[in-house]
Amino acid sequence: VTYEQLNQRANQLAHHLQNLGVKPEVLVGICVEPSVEMLVGLLGILKAGGAYVPLDPNYPKQRLAYILADASAPIVVTKASVLASLPESQAQVVCIDIDWDTIAQQSLDNPTEIVNSSHLAYTIFTSGSTGKPKGAGVFHRGFTNLLWWYITEFNLAELKRVLLTTSLSFDLTQKNIYAPLISGGTLHIIPFGVYDPPKII
Repeated sequence: VTYEQLNQRANQLAHHLQNLGVKPEVLVGICVEPSVEMLVGLLGILKAGGAYVPLDPNYPKQRLAYILADASAPIVVTKASVLASLPESQAQVVCIDIDWDTIAQQSLDNPTEIVNSSHLAYTIFTSGSTGKPKGAGVFHRGFTNLLWWYITEFNLAELKRVLLTTSLSFDLTQKNIYAPLISGGTLHIIPFGVYDPPKII
């Protein structure tokens, strides 16, 4: 997938989400397995001005239901392949593949929603090992600083390639997604079940 294709698809989703009321400080759940559609969903939410809440399809439905309720996310972006993983909720479901004919009618142009550094970029929920999971909001200013450090510290402009193997619900995954994309590199996405990371004993 080229940068142009990714940007255009994300723009179309962003316009669609804006029509549904997404704007700065609106949390949007995203429950998609590692895929190009996951990237389209993430970028579409951000381009619409919203902030995303990662929902791992492998998590128990009870945990996902709690996160959705606690975040008060009015919309969830997902795919047909993981619809069965989603709990019942009040959130409107946008199925990025099933609904694509409708989404594809939107403009390919970049949306004009104004987002500044003080707005939320995403909210990650803790494991809940010490109680109920808690949402930790990450703002654009802090995330931008992290990405700048990561790109310069590890010379990503020279490495060019990053392999994505961790869950979207893991905080450190976020920098591994965006750093190669904003430095002109290539992101290699491994689908669920294809790569089993080594276990630490």
